[in-house]
Amino acid sequence: MASKQITIKDIARELNISPSTVSRALKDHPDISQPTKDKINALVEKYHYKPNAMALNLRQGKSNVIGVIIPEIVHHFFSSVISGIEEVVQAKGYSVMLCQSSELYEREVLNSKVMLGSRVEGVLASISKETLKFGHFEDLMHQNIPLVFFDRIAPPLETDRVVVDDYNGAFKATEYLIKTGCKRIAHLSASQQLQIGYQRKRGYISALEKNRMEVDDDIIAHCDKFEKALEIVPQMMALPNPPDAIFCVNDLTGAATIKALKKLGYRIPEDVSVIGFTDGLVSTVTDPALTTISQHGFHIGRRAAEILFKRIEEDKSKFKAHTEVIPTELVIRESTKSML
Repeated sequence: MASKQITIKDIARELNISPSTVSRALKDHPDISQPTKDKINALVEKYHYKPNAMALNLRQGKSNVIGVIIPEIVHHFFSSVISGIEEVVQAKGYSVMLCQSSELYEREVLNSKVMLGSRVEGVLASISKETLKFGHFEDLMHQNIPLVFFDRIAPPLETDRVVVDDYNGAFKATEYLIKTGCKRIAHLSASQQLQIGYQRKRGYISALEKNRMEVDDDIIAHCDKFEKALEIVPQMMALPNPPDAIFCVNDLTGAATIKALKKLGYRIPEDVSVIGFTDGLVSTVTDPALTTISQHGFHIGRRAAEILFKRIEEDKSKFKAHTEVIPTELVIRESTKSML
């Protein structure tokens, strides 16, 4: 019996008493004799019995579990968000059930079904790149499960959201490149189906237009992965009029851009400036270190969780969807030139 997780039924069977007697004894019920309590407590200590918290919570009508759905756990941004979420969740005495969609719609649907089956108290979600339909999230809402999106949102759904100020972050990054003397700025973008991709590209274009610079589709490419950037950057630099700066939609793409440029013999930032978006660990270990836009992932996770618990604890009839926008910050490192 010691080789498996011990239950109340196991203890009851060994002592030839009912499980309800064991349960009442563990609660120090006065109807249970002290000798019986002593025998039960001896077995509890011998087998290191621990109550099943999930089962206890479910009997009380609560799971005390918060579901979290993310695209990929390997990204520094999402791991930072999770840390912020866990800080709030643990302080509330809850647990986190974490699922990743691996950027696949079908897996995201499966994740949401797992959340429903596990009777989570609420869900925090960031959608996959493939997600264009949101019925699986509507299913959660129909079951009165509070839902908060963070970073990547589902625009048609009236839910709480915590988002990065992607537009102004991209505008800030592009305008900084312009102020350091860059004349031809490329953009490696994310999918325009995602609000983060759309808003970062929009901020980039707005900065160019404000400064009366050409928006050239030849130096704008859908490229949000490390491997893709190693392929796209040499193609851009082979153009008759190559860019002298590249604004990357995330830090991994920025790191790959630096690698590709160095392989081609370009000096960074003397020949080409590079700027990313995230401010994860990778931005500090590139050579040269990557100038980037900080998204403040930990703060995003913490605020998303705080808003979710407000929904869990308050009267549902008072629901009014709320969007919180987290400001970004330009972090200047060595991959860009100094201001003129």
